[in-house]
Amino acid sequence: MGSIIIAYIIGCILGLTGVIPDTDEMHAAQTAVATYAIPFAIPLLLFSSDIRSWARLAPAFIKSTIFGVLGCVIAITVGFFICGKSEPQMFSKIGGMLTGLYTGGNANLASLKMALGVDDTTYILVSAYSTIMSAVYLFFVIIVGKRVLLIFMPDFKEDKNVVGSQEELMQNNDNELFLGIFKHDNSKDLVMALILTVIIIALALAVAKLFPKDAFQSVFILAISTLAVIASLNTKVRRLKRTFEAGTFFILIFSMAVASQVSLRTITQVDSRIFLFTTIATIGALCFHVLISAIFRIDTDTTLTTSISLICSPPFAPVIGSAINNRAVIGPGIAVGLFGYAAGTYIGFSVAKLLMATI
Repeated sequence: MGSIIIAYIIGCILGLTGVIPDTDEMHAAQTAVATYAIPFAIPLLLFSSDIRSWARLAPAFIKSTIFGVLGCVIAITVGFFICGKSEPQMFSKIGGMLTGLYTGGNANLASLKMALGVDDTTYILVSAYSTIMSAVYLFFVIIVGKRVLLIFMPDFKEDKNVVGSQEELMQNNDNELFLGIFKHDNSKDLVMALILTVIIIALALAVAKLFPKDAFQSVFILAISTLAVIASLNTKVRRLKRTFEAGTFFILIFSMAVASQVSLRTITQVDSRIFLFTTIATIGALCFHVLISAIFRIDTDTTLTTSISLICSPPFAPVIGSAINNRAVIGPGIAVGLFGYAAGTYIGFSVAKLLMATI
């Protein structure tokens, strides 16, 4: 069982058993930990990437992104006609929010709340239920997703070791407990990598502060990713030892912080119609995405990475990349998630208006 999976299991157990208190203060702390972990993880994971491989992956990722958005819209439409008969106006707005959420993350959920005039109670319920279903979705995708998809979809054919020999990749796999990052021989390279990471974060912060507040998150992630990719063009940076392993360590911290936010309170307080709509949207978005991708013979790793980047946002691309042991998909996955950040609000608003037009 991979380390990412174990981190999610431990996090959920800590949240559901009450070991971690279910309070607003603790949720703020968990969010802060997750927020601070990702800016360190992304550069460390991308330093060893080969940008030339991204060009070869681009056509499949573009197709999969289109299929992912289309699958989400189909699932939302189906959920609306099943659950929204009694209050079509409210459920058309919920459909718009869920579309924005599952194509661009929580930032779009919040912006669509304002754009569509959704009341606070409905917004809180949608946010809570989507958190529960996203946790279920993540467990499936990370633990058994690839094995299930391989039954009827082709495997990823690209060379998964984009930085060197297969022997190096196996060495990384053999040290999944991260013992390698504590070896003296690797300390100099890791210190250099961490210094470079801090510099990249500082530069990204400076760039993001030049933009409006509502664009800060997407610009910040985009700047970090771009600067890390530029750094990876340098052969010396690309050859730094254990950077991918160190980045995965920060992903573990992120994973536990996210998973531990699942609590009994969010599970027991249920509005059955909104919960059913959210369930159909989450499961349906994945199922329709996989179905369309399978028809057009998109591979498993591309489909899973695109799905998780759209539904859960760019920071989860490194999570799935580590879980399926394929660093080649991390960069394109982040790019897909950033597209979702930019387009999710527009897609969600359009879907809400189209659903309203059917009333």
